[in-house]
Amino acid sequence: MRIAAVVNDEVVSVFDLTSRMRLVELSSNLADTPETRQRIEPQVLRSLIDERLQLQEAKKQNVIASDDELNNALSQIEKQNNMQPGQLNAFLTARGIDRGSLLNQLTASIVWAKLVRRLAAQTTEISDEEIDDAQKRIKEHAGEPQSRVAEIFLAVDNPSQDQEVRNLAEKLTEQMKQGARFSAIAQQFSQSATATVGGDLGWLRPDQLPPDIAAAAAKLKPGELSPPIRTNSGYYLVLVIDRRNGDTGTSQSAQIYDVVQIVLPLPAQASDAAKRSAAAEVQNFRNAKSCPDLMKLGQEKAPRTTNEGDVNIANVAPQLRDLIEKLGTGVVSQPILQSNGVGVIMVCGKKTPTPKTGDATREEVFESLMRQKLDTVSRRYLRDLRRAAFVDVRV
Repeated sequence: MRIAAVVNDEVVSVFDLTSRMRLVELSSNLADTPETRQRIEPQVLRSLIDERLQLQEAKKQNVIASDDELNNALSQIEKQNNMQPGQLNAFLTARGIDRGSLLNQLTASIVWAKLVRRLAAQTTEISDEEIDDAQKRIKEHAGEPQSRVAEIFLAVDNPSQDQEVRNLAEKLTEQMKQGARFSAIAQQFSQSATATVGGDLGWLRPDQLPPDIAAAAAKLKPGELSPPIRTNSGYYLVLVIDRRNGDTGTSQSAQIYDVVQIVLPLPAQASDAAKRSAAAEVQNFRNAKSCPDLMKLGQEKAPRTTNEGDVNIANVAPQLRDLIEKLGTGVVSQPILQSNGVGVIMVCGKKTPTPKTGDATREEVFESLMRQKLDTVSRRYLRDLRRAAFVDVRV
């Protein structure tokens, strides 16, 4: 067993690294190319090392992830990908992905959340006065424009990592512009507490963001992604999902679409003949008369079938946005050549959500304040574990 890294007295194998890279590429819709693997490998290895530190700390603190918690997490993944119960195992096996890699990732996520909340409960407190002050500020600025912002944070722990992390940020930016979902990339790569919710920071005024982030976000239209933003702690990628006027709650791009997408995957260096063959096969999907029909065809013939559910059009990759907006409900699109294959799209329905009115509740304010504190506690906790650990990287 070749060794990728030693973390205290435990080994991260090259097999672990390869399996996790396949899982990251699949879940994030990243093209499986030598360039992609070269760009993401250092960050994926760093994530595996961090996971091992988190699992070791959880064992030391007698914190575990129960079978029910793991099963619920696996069930949620199946639901998000329109799989039947138990179908995920076969899906992973068919793609050469070790199920243990996914279980380790889920276990680390569960126990780390428990550890951070435990430490936060001991070291931080959110008082009634803090909540009152936050609610007061919300009322005072109620008439100001707001942006719904999502983030991906990539930490730079020491100067020697700067170019490596920047390369990753640039590669992720490139992939998202080609159609990879921001939320999926955030869940796999972001080192912020918002990673669990796809990087979504919610509705914010410019003064609620760090100056560098606010300045970058101000230049973006809804649906646009920033270039990598260097801060003292690392690189940020920022997506402006939507904008609204604070006084009316009116959104600039609030149209919500229910979209089904089916993709026949192709290798990165597929020949023109292979592309034509896949496009011809995808044409068969155009016989579908409804979204359920298309889903059924996709589940039978296409390994990558995703029902995106309700998505804000502003959060759709730019090259697909015009297509979706012009596509009639229940109509299958022409074949679309994407970075990972050839596919089709059907719009199942669309709606304009009712603007939210009224002041933020105390519960909402508390959760917002708590998320900020948990993010700070998590970064410091993991930083301390890294500093105290013996880590020997072999690849």
